[in-house]
Amino acid sequence: MSLIFFPAPIQKINSEIARHAGVDLYVLRLDLMHPWVNGNKWFKLKYNLLEAKEKHFTTLLTFGGAYSNHIYATAAAGNLFGFRTIGVIRGEETLRLNPTLSFAVQQGMQLVYLNREMYRQRNTAALQEYLQQRFGEVFIIPEGGSNLNGVRGCTEIVGDGMPTAGYAYAFDRICVACGTATTLAGIALSLHQGQRAIAFPVLKNGAFLAQETESLLTNYLASDLPTPFNSPASWELVCDYHFGGYAKVNDELLMFSQQFKEEHGIPLDYVYTAKMFYGVMDLLKQGFFSKGDSLLLIHTGGLQGNIGIEERYLQR
Repeated sequence: MSLIFFPAPIQKINSEIARHAGVDLYVLRLDLMHPWVNGNKWFKLKYNLLEAKEKHFTTLLTFGGAYSNHIYATAAAGNLFGFRTIGVIRGEETLRLNPTLSFAVQQGMQLVYLNREMYRQRNTAALQEYLQQRFGEVFIIPEGGSNLNGVRGCTEIVGDGMPTAGYAYAFDRICVACGTATTLAGIALSLHQGQRAIAFPVLKNGAFLAQETESLLTNYLASDLPTPFNSPASWELVCDYHFGGYAKVNDELLMFSQQFKEEHGIPLDYVYTAKMFYGVMDLLKQGFFSKGDSLLLIHTGGLQGNIGIEERYLQR
């Protein structure tokens, strides 16, 4: 299974803040890999799609919110690879469709809505059995692609599967936004022991993701799936930059994102990368990183979601 990707470039950020801190700052532009299936979304989908194809499934079913990058990417990838797709959406149907769901429908995805109480049961055997009975033999991908197939794909973000392989090992710290811990787990498994992954949860009270990360790492290493190394590199969570919770923004974050794009030519998505980039810049001012450190910031894509957030924000 292949998809036409543009190589993900590594771009240096010439920042006075970084220079003053004595730190070299770079960005891995996963957002430039493909117009629809980019960022960490492709890596989390890749081996799920391969398993579905190998097991002769013709329909993918997955979960997400109304502005979900995962729903957007799954709809596009399903269309590209000849799968029927079903998106189980959290909440009640609202018409007209927002840009994310409108795109998903254009890609052929069937949308199904669950109230929030039922949606919370999405990972239970009972609800998944109900969905199988309703829709027949479907290959279920968890919300956000958060399973061992997703972790496997994320080992390739800075691993041997990418043009950055080898060069990525020159960085002391790899920084990434964190929602389900899948990307963090994959990156930790692909780094040398001298490197460190730093993840910025975008959810309020995101410290629980430490347990999620440990669980993913333990289960992955206990599986038969390939891993670059026998043990993960060190990692940590920095939980102070969620801006109120998932998909929450304020004037400060919006202004930071706008100024960053104007200064460096890099657009940031408000849900994930903007919060991580803001956190890194703030920590640089605080002297969190050691002089001489070289940082690689992972741009995980998701720019499509900015339209919906800007629409909601401007309607306040």
